[in-house]
Amino acid sequence: MNKVAVISGASSGIGAATARGLARAGYEVVLLARREDRLKEVCGQIVDAGGRATYCVLDVTDAEAVQAFASTVDRVDVLVNNAGGAIGTDPVLKADPADWRAMYEVNVIGSLQLTQALVPRMRHTDDAVILVLTSTAGHGVYEGGGGYTTAKHGEHALTGTLRLELSGEPFRIIEIAPGMVATPEFSLNRFGGDQAKADAVYAGVPDPLSAEDVADTIVWAVTRPKHVNVDLLVLRPRAQAAQHKVHRVKPA
Repeated sequence: MNKVAVISGASSGIGAATARGLARAGYEVVLLARREDRLKEVCGQIVDAGGRATYCVLDVTDAEAVQAFASTVDRVDVLVNNAGGAIGTDPVLKADPADWRAMYEVNVIGSLQLTQALVPRMRHTDDAVILVLTSTAGHGVYEGGGGYTTAKHGEHALTGTLRLELSGEPFRIIEIAPGMVATPEFSLNRFGGDQAKADAVYAGVPDPLSAEDVADTIVWAVTRPKHVNVDLLVLRPRAQAAQHKVHRVKPA
């Protein structure tokens, strides 16, 4: 029987790339996201390539919907909590609390609810994996990032606490924390659809990470031997020495 991997936020970007990567690694993948048209597209790509994929339209912040999804699943071997995102760059004193709540709900509460719902379906195996995609924003702060860094610090704390609480059980709890990843939607969503502002984030940066780079790292971590746990892996492009220090090339 194929191992089953559930990936949230799988309709685009890192989530979609992870679903494709795990399918290539032999997993039967279940894709979760809110946009059915995108889910169908990614599932079709996986099936056309010879993989096994299904999907469920799901908002991970909806507790009842998460429980309803879990009731349809017989077994899960790998859970990738990838759904998340950032909203805005307002300083703390001017930030809209609604934006902070929205970021906390999807990044932290979404991961919490999906993990709580699916852990009972993961106890059939001696090698269950829960992987949480956080960010370098969960390990540092920067101006204009208060809401997002708060949410990602929360997700980092959730992951570490879960590792302690499941110690002694056959679970591997993995955190992957990427730095600058150039995906079509992350910065665009953060800046409310302002393409110029989104493009400026990566302007002059030689080779920022791609969704495929992060997905390759996720697949590698998941497929280590069952006694090997990758507690935390921080992943940055070579041009990003730290959260606040990025090498940029001036246009000729």
